Amino acid sequence: MSRTFRVALSGDFRKSDGSPTFPDFDLTPLKSAPGVEMAFLDSRNPLEAEQLEDFDALILLAHRFTAASVPLSGRLSVVARFGVGYDTVDVAACTAGDIALVITPEGVRRPVAVSIMTLMLALTGKVMVKDRLTRLGPAGFAARGDHMGVGLVGRTLGSIGVGNIGAELFRLARPFDMQFIAHDPFADTRTAAELGIELVSLDELFARSDVLTVNCPLTDATRHLVDGRRLSLMKTSAFFINTARGGIVDQEALTTVLRDGRIAGAGLDVLEFEPPSPDDPLLQLDNVILSPHALCWTDQCFAGNGAADVRAVLDVQRGRVPFGIVNREVIDRPGFTGKLRQYATNVGA
Repeated sequence: MSRTFRVALSGDFRKSDGSPTFPDFDLTPLKSAPGVEMAFLDSRNPLEAEQLEDFDALILLAHRFTAASVPLSGRLSVVARFGVGYDTVDVAACTAGDIALVITPEGVRRPVAVSIMTLMLALTGKVMVKDRLTRLGPAGFAARGDHMGVGLVGRTLGSIGVGNIGAELFRLARPFDMQFIAHDPFADTRTAAELGIELVSLDELFARSDVLTVNCPLTDATRHLVDGRRLSLMKTSAFFINTARGGIVDQEALTTVLRDGRIAGAGLDVLEFEPPSPDDPLLQLDNVILSPHALCWTDQCFAGNGAADVRAVLDVQRGRVPFGIVNREVIDRPGFTGKLRQYATNVGA
């Protein structure tokens, strides 16, 4: 006998009044799918196992999914994260529970790359400074010659990481006639060659970049990868941009080099602690552009993330391996493959 495929959405997808947090996330394909039932969880964070005992799939926004979130029933088969960051999810616990962790690389690839471009152009064009000058009236206009922007032709754009977003950034930057360098031990060398990216050591990347961007995930290996020593290698004229995860950067060290003028400026969509303390010294600096981990938040980004998550969940319901699995080893686990076979049988029943 077939069983209803139950999909949970973490409670942060709804506001306190019950309205959707992000209206551009279209749930219609999920609501209209045969044999599928969906429900919103309450807003416990981290999620608790008892909330998920009777669900096959979870679409997860910002709430944490820990080892204590794995339901004892063994029914849960997929956690579909809304976005590409998965530092809020215990990956090992998912694998041990025969649960696929899925992210949405195609939903964020272009929006995040556009965000990086936005920060690069704003920093090099001195947009924030020129906005302030304009508001000063005649005195500001008189001082505009003291705040010359930086042209990009021939400058060096560097990236920590040449994955989905990093590669898209370089594609978007092609018309600016910049030099491209990157560090990524897992880089696809063919993609790098096609995009004209020179792969270099991490220290060389910091030393040569005129604009240095972070495009790698936060892991134990990358936490504080950007530290005081590496920041000291940068040119005093260079700009630093991070739209990945705040924990990749030693924020105290970054604040120091910015305050001391040892680099020209920074654009940060992510911080080590979010939200920051009101007395965080970084907030007092005028050579930093800040965004509340939301610069890529557009109607198209959220529609794309939502569509990718729904697609992944419905693939599992039909007994198919979904796109975007982080813990690829789960695909060969008998527990997970057994679940997929049962789902396929249910759909065919």
